[in-house]
Amino acid sequence: MMPADYIQNEAEFDALLSAESVLVVDCTATWCGPCKMIAPLIDQLADDYSDRAKVLKLDLDANKEVAKRYGIRSIPAVMFFQQGEVAETIVGAKKYDDYAAALDKYLS
Repeated sequence: MMPADYIQNEAEFDALLSAESVLVVDCTATWCGPCKMIAPLIDQLADDYSDRAKVLKLDLDANKEVAKRYGIRSIPAVMFFQQGEVAETIVGAKKYDDYAAALDKYLS
């Protein structure tokens, strides 16, 4: 299984928003314990849905503007985008099935 890639900067983030019909972004930070707990789940999601959706990670310490733009105050926060708009945000560590069920809603 390949780990989910990191979005490097706001320009790449914006390009992905306009290019991908369904995009999942895990807002994370290296110092965040719960973020480390869900990291393998996000990697699995990226792997399981690789043919249907882009699943990526975003280090909020390096991308504070994105956090500000979407009002992210607590992490982990997994944002689900559909056609460039936030459709849902799941805050806190959840089970794999919760992330998969959320993503399934936007793929139908």
